Amino acid sequence: MDRQPFAYILASGKPGTLYIGATSDPAKRLHEHREGLIKGFTSRYGITRLVYFESFDDMHSAIAREKQLKKWRREWKLNLIEASNPGWVDLAPRLRLGSAIPQR
Repeated sequence: MDRQPFAYILASGKPGTLYIGATSDPAKRLHEHREGLIKGFTSRYGITRLVYFESFDDMHSAIAREKQLKKWRREWKLNLIEASNPGWVDLAPRLRLGSAIPQR
């Protein structure tokens, strides 16, 4: 999974606060979010559960998708998550990006 461009959505819970991002190093970035190493929105609101992701061949495409998703209405984002992850389970273990965050 190293150096795989991703656009991703993190959540604080179902259907909690959402964060949309893009990264070329998903393991490192998820670790930073979960440990609160980056002060700001995700650490302030406890947004740590990976609930949606898309992988890309290049970072430019991942960033373009991130920007597109950020412009979407909240309802569309919730529908996107629920289409592939109706239980809002933490997807990190499936991708070998860390342990699951317990459901709330």
